[in-house]
Amino acid sequence: MEFTFESILLVLGVSSAAFSVYLLTRVVLGDKVDSSTLAWASGDQPALSESPIVNMSRPLIHNFTIAHAKKIKSESYRAKISETIKKSGLKNEMNVDEFIGMQILWGVLFPLLLVFMNFALSLELSPMVIILLGGVGFCFPNMYASDKRKKRNHSIRTDLPFFIDLLALTTEAGMDFMGAIQRITEKAPESVLAEEFEEMLAEIRVGSSRQDALRSLADRIDLSEIMSVVAVVVDADKTGVPIHTVLKDQAEQMRLERFVRAEKAGAKASQTIMLPMVAFIVPAVFIVVLGPVVLKFMGQ
Repeated sequence: MEFTFESILLVLGVSSAAFSVYLLTRVVLGDKVDSSTLAWASGDQPALSESPIVNMSRPLIHNFTIAHAKKIKSESYRAKISETIKKSGLKNEMNVDEFIGMQILWGVLFPLLLVFMNFALSLELSPMVIILLGGVGFCFPNMYASDKRKKRNHSIRTDLPFFIDLLALTTEAGMDFMGAIQRITEKAPESVLAEEFEEMLAEIRVGSSRQDALRSLADRIDLSEIMSVVAVVVDADKTGVPIHTVLKDQAEQMRLERFVRAEKAGAKASQTIMLPMVAFIVPAVFIVVLGPVVLKFMGQ
């Protein structure tokens, strides 16, 4: 029996349709999934995401794919995703099961739906296009987390020198380190850095030591600047050096590093702008300057 491309599409289309009917029947008529499987990331309804795709995906994930995500037991894979969620600041938006469920939704079910629609509506989509869209869909949660992490790190790098300056001034005035952090976070505008320090204070309130809470902060943010601050504060605790002194030095070092980064970004921008100048502006100048001369010679 010879298998043609149309017959393969027919089989895939019928299979995807049957799978869709199975999922719908399972949701409507099947036993309810245990509450721990459908639990939101924070134990209550999660925070709304900046991405409308994530918000739109959430009910679909909880209805169709999260039960399948629960069946993925690879500890290394789950640990990797947990680390991604933590460092991207997504813990209030989704948990590991929801993250995997989103990968299944956009990486598996969406391509199957495309195959079915391609067959039913004769869209004539290339198989490579469907495979490519499936790959992009599977990678979407990671791309979203990566973008969130970049924005989060940029916000922290921008606020940290000023925050450390305030800490140095407050501790120099006589307030203890934890009290200074609490006072600043109460008065500071809402920001990623203020939220992280509030979480650190919450950990201390429930029994963590100051050193453990600081190390947990550095682990969540994973920026060299934060790691450096945590290291000098822990060392100051051990050696008895006044904290305000080391904090002032850290703030000065951070400002210097930010200035160096700005210089590098400026140099890179000047190099990047050369390509459009050479490709578009310079030819236009030559046309304006030499065009009349060429036309004059052609007329003669």
